[in-house]
Amino acid sequence: MGVPYLDCSSETSEIREPAGDRLVWLASDIDSNDYLVTPNDAALAEIEQLAHFFTDNPLPLLQRKLEELELPTCRALMAQMKSILDDGVGFAVLDRLPVDDYPIDTLLEVYWVLGQCIGRPVAQKWSGEMIYNVSDTGADYAYGTRGSYTSVELNFHTDNAFARMVPDYVGLFCRHPAKSGGVSRFCSLYSVHQRMLEQYPEELARLYQPVLYDRQKEHRDGAEPICLAPYFSWCNERMFARANASLIRKGYEVAGEPMDEPLIRALNAIDEVCDSADLWYEAPLKRGQIQYLNNHEVGHYRSAFEDYDEPERKRHLYRLWHREAGSSSYDGQNL
Repeated sequence: MGVPYLDCSSETSEIREPAGDRLVWLASDIDSNDYLVTPNDAALAEIEQLAHFFTDNPLPLLQRKLEELELPTCRALMAQMKSILDDGVGFAVLDRLPVDDYPIDTLLEVYWVLGQCIGRPVAQKWSGEMIYNVSDTGADYAYGTRGSYTSVELNFHTDNAFARMVPDYVGLFCRHPAKSGGVSRFCSLYSVHQRMLEQYPEELARLYQPVLYDRQKEHRDGAEPICLAPYFSWCNERMFARANASLIRKGYEVAGEPMDEPLIRALNAIDEVCDSADLWYEAPLKRGQIQYLNNHEVGHYRSAFEDYDEPERKRHLYRLWHREAGSSSYDGQNL
């Protein structure tokens, strides 16, 4: 291969099936009780107390540490969220922060602290950005531009599928939804895997072999522009998916290499399976809600959207990534 690549091919594992049907679900199996977590009066009172504490005791946002705060009710609330991510349907929605009662900067501090109950926050860009603004900047969706900066449809994927260390969990706090569209959908990647095994076993086998991913220019100058890793693998009896067919196609384009025919068929098959309406569950993200997902086991999708004309009403979400492995830097490397 003429183009240098980040080698994550050591993740390769044998094809296997999940030990149980815990995360193998269809849309018809899901109702709001499976993922919706509503703060009770005690939790809302604790959030109010927290907001006032932050106002009276200012610190830079990223200096707020969960371990310095007594939050028994909120910790229990977020433990319920994390249980859903790890042992339930794999996505959860907190409904919701009192977004009209406090300044947005204060609510971001609350979000930052609550997120630490899910896991350690890590950088989302090579430059070190920890809280990522998801909004339409007006940029065209092109090489080096993340889809989260546009209003285009984003097909089923896992976040940062091309990374040296893929985030374990993804959080989104909704400040403003779109005027129309921008709807979230979720699918169990265990269910996708099961359907591939039943209908396209040869194509599934190809996705267990390493493939090239475009790294979207999210690396230091001169670093490898592509990543070599399997789409499906397993770690400690759990699925570890790097789901993003479009970045695989782009990876081969950046490498200047044609995709092999088995891979072309495999990507077409995975696209077809992920488009199956019985596999995905739709949960629009509303103002003030916090949405979390298990980024290795659940694929997510966002429909194209139309925004409001007024800048202050445009769709705006704040994203967090959480990962326990490695350092908290983007690549997760240690000295």
